[in-house]
Amino acid sequence: MSRSLSLRGVRAALLVCALLVGAAGCGDDDGGPRHAGKVLDRTDGDGHALRQIPEKGAPRVGVVVEPDADPRRGWDVRIRPVRFRLSPEGTRARAVHGHGYAQLYLDGHRLARLRGTGYRLPRERVHRGTNEVTVRLFADDHTVWAVGGKPVEATADLTASGAETASPAVG
Repeated sequence: MSRSLSLRGVRAALLVCALLVGAAGCGDDDGGPRHAGKVLDRTDGDGHALRQIPEKGAPRVGVVVEPDADPRRGWDVRIRPVRFRLSPEGTRARAVHGHGYAQLYLDGHRLARLRGTGYRLPRERVHRGTNEVTVRLFADDHTVWAVGGKPVEATADLTASGAETASPAVG
């Protein structure tokens, strides 16, 4: 009899644990904040809806552009996300605060979707003179994280003299 009571106790304990885990949530949840902001009526230049979040605790991003050790190869672009985790490829399309991907732009034209912090910018893509490299943060549902109605992004200037670009010199 004590064995059957013991087995019932274990089953009851497992049931309670299952109910508690189910109430807390399931899946790939990392336990982080769930505030995913409010989708605004406004969009970025590419037509992606802005997702407004409070400034306190909002993600930020920085961008650094440096010439490659071999200038014929182009430039190394590094992004520096703060309070933001880049999601791996194949992540479910939903907005989770502090998660998503970065979009890289050159002079306002989309270059790449980043799931990592580095990108090699080929010299063929850069024109002589000053170029703008912008990185913008997105939620995995393809909305743009925004604070104060503006996208969370950073821009760096890249100045190419012409020797390191593929464009012929104009005389």
